[in-house]
Amino acid sequence: MNTFKTGQRIQPDADSIRALPPLAEVELTTIQDVPQEPISDKLNDPYLVAFSPNDASNPKNWNSRRKWAVTDVLSATGFNRIMVSTIMAPALPLIAQEFSMNSTETMMSFSSYVLATAFGPLIIGPLSEVYGRSPVLHASNIWFLVFNIACGFANNKHALIAGRFLAGLGASSIYALRGGVLGDMFTAEQRGKSIGVYQLIPLLGKLLTSSTGAAVGPIIGGFMAGRATWRWMFWSTSAFQAVMVLVSFTVFRETYAPLILKRRAERLRKTTGDHRYYTALERMQEKKTVRQVITQALSRPLRLMLHHPVIQVAGLIEAFYYGILYLLLSSFADLWTQHYRISTEMSGLHYVAVAGGELAGSQLGGYVLDAFHRRLRAQNSESTPDPEHRLPLIFPGQLIGFVGLLIYGWTAQYRAHWIAVDIGMFVALFGMQMSGMATHAYVIDAYAEHTSSAASATQFLESLTAFLFPLFAPSLYRSLGYGWGNTLLVGVGLFPGFPMVYTLWKCGLRWRMVSPSTE
Repeated sequence: MNTFKTGQRIQPDADSIRALPPLAEVELTTIQDVPQEPISDKLNDPYLVAFSPNDASNPKNWNSRRKWAVTDVLSATGFNRIMVSTIMAPALPLIAQEFSMNSTETMMSFSSYVLATAFGPLIIGPLSEVYGRSPVLHASNIWFLVFNIACGFANNKHALIAGRFLAGLGASSIYALRGGVLGDMFTAEQRGKSIGVYQLIPLLGKLLTSSTGAAVGPIIGGFMAGRATWRWMFWSTSAFQAVMVLVSFTVFRETYAPLILKRRAERLRKTTGDHRYYTALERMQEKKTVRQVITQALSRPLRLMLHHPVIQVAGLIEAFYYGILYLLLSSFADLWTQHYRISTEMSGLHYVAVAGGELAGSQLGGYVLDAFHRRLRAQNSESTPDPEHRLPLIFPGQLIGFVGLLIYGWTAQYRAHWIAVDIGMFVALFGMQMSGMATHAYVIDAYAEHTSSAASATQFLESLTAFLFPLFAPSLYRSLGYGWGNTLLVGVGLFPGFPMVYTLWKCGLRWRMVSPSTE
C-alpha cells in the first residue's frame, strides 16, 4: 500500500495497525493527523496515549448523527459569513450614491471583506492545529458578530470599508476550518458526500453552504435594498449570527484528534498521578517552548506556499475560478439594472441561477467523487488510491464552466431573453462548482496531517483574486462588452484550466514525496 505523505517519512497504514495483536494497555492510533510512533514503540510503551481502532472518541468513529450535527453547525456559520460577503452586491449603487463613492471605492467596500479572508486563515488555520477547532470557531464567531453590526452603523465610506475588512477577518476562520473539520471526521471514501452535504444545506432548509450562500446573499440583499435601508443587510445577518454563536457553543464538538488525545493524557496524568503518560505529538514537541510551537505553526502556511509545488499549483487553479465567481457576482446586478432596466429587488432574483448551478454541481460533484473513489478501490482492494486520482474529475467541470461563461456573455451582449442569460450563469457555476470540489478534496487528501494550514495557503490566493477581479469588472465589460469580456476570461482560463491540472495530475505524487516536511 502506498503510504507516502507530503514529503514525510513512511508510516504504517491502518490495515497494518489493525493486524497487530491486541494489548491490554496499549491503544494504537489509526489517524493520520497524529505523528506516528514506530510499531516497536507502540508495543513496548504502555504509556503512549493513542486511539484504538474502534475508539469512540476518535472523530472518524463518531456516529453519523454527531458528525452531521457538527457539519451542519459549521455549514450554517459558513453560510452566514459567505452571505455577508455578497449580500450588499445589489445595493452597491445605492451605497455609492449615499456616501459619494467612485467606482473603485464602491468595489473596495464590497471586496475589502474578501481581502481580509486572504490574511485571516494564515493565522487562524495554524492556531486551530495548536489550540483546536472549537476555540477558534467560537472566538471568530464573536469577532465577526461585533464588526458586522458595526458595518450597519457606518456613517461614511471609510468606516464601512474598515468595518467590512475587520468583519472579514472574523469570517475567514470558516475557510481554514471547513477542510480541517471535514478531514477530521470523514474518511477518503466519504470525502465527496461530506463536502456535498456541507454545501447542500443552504437551499434545502437545513441548508448552508459557503458557495450557495454567495447567491442567497444577493437575493435577500436585492429585496432589502429595494424595500428598506441597506443597513438591514448587516443587522439581519448579525441577528442570525447571534443565534449561531449560541448554537455553536451548544452543538459543536472538538474534532482535532491531537488535542483530544492530549486532553486524555492530561486526565490520565491527573487521575493516576503518573506523569509518564504522553501522546505522540507531546513527545515530538517536548523539547520545544510554547513560543517555538506557535511560531512553527504560524509559519506553516507560508512554508507550504513557498516550498510545496502542489499547494502552489492547486492554489492558482482554485484562485482563478474563485476570482471569476466574485467578478460575476459583483457585476451581475448591474447587468440587470443598467442593461435590462429592471428593479434592484428583481435583479437579486436572478442570483437563483447562481444558487441552482452551485447546488446541482455540489451534489453531482460529491456523488462522482465518491463513486470514482469506490471504483478505484474495487479494482485494487489492496491499496488506497493516491490523492491525485481526484484531479481528472476537474476537467469535465472546467469544460462545462467555460461553455457556460460563453453562453452567459454572448446572450447578455445581445440582450437575449433573461432565461437564456440565467441558463448560461447556471451552467457556468455548475461546472465551476464541480471542478472546485475535486480540487478541494485533493488538498484535503494530500495534506491530511495539516489540512487547515494547507487550506489556508490555498485560500490566500483565492481571496486575493476574489478581491482583485471585481475591481476591473466594470472596465472589462465597459470596454469589451459581456460577450468578448467573457471570451477573454475563457481564453485566459485555458492555461490554469488544462495544462496546470494535467501537470499536477502527473507530477503531484512525486512533488509531495520530495517536498519538505509540513511539521
